[in-house]
Amino acid sequence: MGALIVGGAVALVIWSQVGVMGAEEAPLAEVTEDASIDYDDGDAAITMAPADGASEAGYVFYPGAKVDAAAYANRLADLVRDEGMTVVIVRPWLNLAFFDLRPLDDFTALAPDVDTWAVGGHSLGGVRSCQLAGDADALILFASYCATDLSGSGLPVLSLSGSEDGLSTPDKIAEAADQLPSDAVFDEIDGAAHASFGDYGDQPGDGEATIPDEEMNARVEGAVAELFDGVGG
Repeated sequence: MGALIVGGAVALVIWSQVGVMGAEEAPLAEVTEDASIDYDDGDAAITMAPADGASEAGYVFYPGAKVDAAAYANRLADLVRDEGMTVVIVRPWLNLAFFDLRPLDDFTALAPDVDTWAVGGHSLGGVRSCQLAGDADALILFASYCATDLSGSGLPVLSLSGSEDGLSTPDKIAEAADQLPSDAVFDEIDGAAHASFGDYGDQPGDGEATIPDEEMNARVEGAVAELFDGVGG
């Protein structure tokens, strides 16, 4: 039995490292070369903060399964540039957020001066973030849904989805809506696919995106900023 457990653990580790979807170089370079953003790529997380001073609001973000954390930097960078937020993109254990047992304050501690924190993530990263939402001030999901009942939590919640998503389809998100508070905001972005929420290329089983990256960035920024306006961030 012990040998089977060890063998299974080794197989999981190997599988988690194969087929990881990496960040596209050009979108990432726009962020890392931007003097207005302090970009810190650490072992536990990528932290992006305004270079000209401290911020009051932050967002801890969990990547989708086997997607490099850096693939989300460009999609979230406007929150730093324009909204003055701090964004912490987790580097999950085994590239799978669902197996990462670290508490939320391991990541909020990377920006101790931030007062208001949202947690969220993309796809399975969003599922993990729902488990941690009780320790945050808001929940922001990208092409994801909860398997944790937060319907009575009173949390401000934003659920962003894509009309062309072939994985977290609009129907799947609607079916899980009862896990969220009744006043949760659901925003379906026309022309967005599952992979539109990051910059890591096409994903098997996904639909075809028709929305340009620049417009996608603007939709994400606007929706997240509006949510934070409601929680005093």
